[in-house]
Amino acid sequence: MEEPLEASDTRQTDKKLLDVLRGGRADPPPVWLMRQAGRYLPEYRALRAEKGGFLDLVHDSEAAAEVTLQPIKRFGFDGAILFSDILVIPHALGQDLRFVAGEGPRLSPPLVDSALAALETAPERLDPVYRTVALVAEALPPATTFLGFAGSPWTVATYMVAGQGSRDQGETRRMAYGDPEAFGAIIDAIADSTIEYLGRQIDAGVDAVQLFDSWSGSLSPAQFEQWVIGPTETIVSALRARHPDTPIIGFPKGAGEKLPAYARETRVDALGLDETIDPEWAAEALPSDLPVQGNLDPLALIAGGERLDHAIDRIKRAFAGRPHVFNLGHGILPDTPIAHVEHLLARVREG
Repeated sequence: MEEPLEASDTRQTDKKLLDVLRGGRADPPPVWLMRQAGRYLPEYRALRAEKGGFLDLVHDSEAAAEVTLQPIKRFGFDGAILFSDILVIPHALGQDLRFVAGEGPRLSPPLVDSALAALETAPERLDPVYRTVALVAEALPPATTFLGFAGSPWTVATYMVAGQGSRDQGETRRMAYGDPEAFGAIIDAIADSTIEYLGRQIDAGVDAVQLFDSWSGSLSPAQFEQWVIGPTETIVSALRARHPDTPIIGFPKGAGEKLPAYARETRVDALGLDETIDPEWAAEALPSDLPVQGNLDPLALIAGGERLDHAIDRIKRAFAGRPHVFNLGHGILPDTPIAHVEHLLARVREG
């Protein structure tokens, strides 16, 4: 890991979050929340009603830029995260993508029944995302770090294979065991597309990127090594060669005791922790100079009151003295009271 930033370091910026992702320390820590642009905000719901379906909103660059900026305007978070979806990559790889109300995303044809080679790639489907990035980068306050993102290959593959989300990723895990060559080709195609996608986001103006591996916790240790760590390291190495100063956050949800190996072998610049991770364990188990992000339970944010305060204080105490970005352990939930978000920010930013 890099040495902590000193004031004379030429990479020091006026962006507190970016500096912490590069190894600096800040007290109080910078804060942003996963899914901070979304359904808990009345301004988002109003814009969504005006624009129609979710995918329509993602592909409307001006509207997607406005959604990205909404929580910055309301709360003044230290980071803004691009409004998009991890499934734009399979869409660009040639699968049809639609979102069914009350049921979630659907991809067709599912690759459990169809060959990857039968798909006709359509990289131009990502062009609206790059335009969104440019619009947001131009509009953000100078002190706000702009975060891009993509899904990690394993998690994206679970949707591509099954054609939809699932509780245990059973079809994808069966394919990974039963036909590792065909499944490896899917993983490789996702990784290659993700490298280009994140590189283009950086070119368009994001300051850092995050890899979401929401379903990594469903894998055995050997499969985790093969399908999570290996492809992630490929992406990190390629992006670092192309953009050496852009921090990369890895977020392998559910990785548990595999987190130290993930951090060591993928060489991500910062590690996101989900809400099941004991912050005191993480502070001991992970390198002291590794920036960590997290890991408040989204349900504690909904609960509010003393339970929220105790959870916030425990996380801040555990990660005091090391590079830390305060965040949730997963995305903010739609029924989260805005007053609780305001209280969280005030509590985190107390000296």
